[in-house]
Amino acid sequence: MTRYKSQGFNNTFRNARKGFNLAVRSEINIRIHVTVAILVLLAAWYLKFSAVEFCIILVAIALVICSEMLNTAIEFALDSIYHNRYSRMVGMAKDISAGAVMFATFISVAIGVILFGTNILSMLHVIS
Repeated sequence: MTRYKSQGFNNTFRNARKGFNLAVRSEINIRIHVTVAILVLLAAWYLKFSAVEFCIILVAIALVICSEMLNTAIEFALDSIYHNRYSRMVGMAKDISAGAVMFATFISVAIGVILFGTNILSMLHVIS
């Protein structure tokens, strides 16, 4: 077993927390996603979303932030391997991972429009 495998249960969480903090500190897009996520959760709380609606929002937020973090990890790994030199294949891999973030964001926005739109229209008694 390598020293990385025998790090212990508590160190696993410490490393994960360190990774999340590194992602937040190094990537403005993740900071934007986290800020928007907090605002969305506050709005959902204010509109008294049901538990199911809240869970759907949480899954959508997780989808976007996790895809952004994976995109960042892919970019760091490829830049490290290729020493920041241009490669068409590296560019394609980075574009694909960025596309995954964009797709996750579009789906999450659609979920938000459906959930918030339904709640707001219901409050205005436009729909019952």
